[in-house]
Amino acid sequence: MSNERLLSVLRTPRVSEKSARVAEHNQYVFEVAPDATKSDVKSAVEQLFDVRVLSVNMVNIKGKLKLFRFRAGRKANVRKAYVRLAEGQSIDVAAKA
Repeated sequence: MSNERLLSVLRTPRVSEKSARVAEHNQYVFEVAPDATKSDVKSAVEQLFDVRVLSVNMVNIKGKLKLFRFRAGRKANVRKAYVRLAEGQSIDVAAKA
């Protein structure tokens, strides 16, 4: 996989209460590109963070309808990947550049 594709597959790590709970079980949550596959995400995480990935689960979240200044609008659709790492490995998602 090319470096350009690697960086475009993983968008951002998702930091929430649920992602903190699943991190206790060596699982991490990333927002990924809409066209990314499980194998794309697995190879991207393994190459970028130098870890061994055991499994990847994908979730599509439909954007909610909201009112924006009294007009109906829609939030963007999101695709998330739950990545389970091998025992003893971890990723520091809160690292500062």
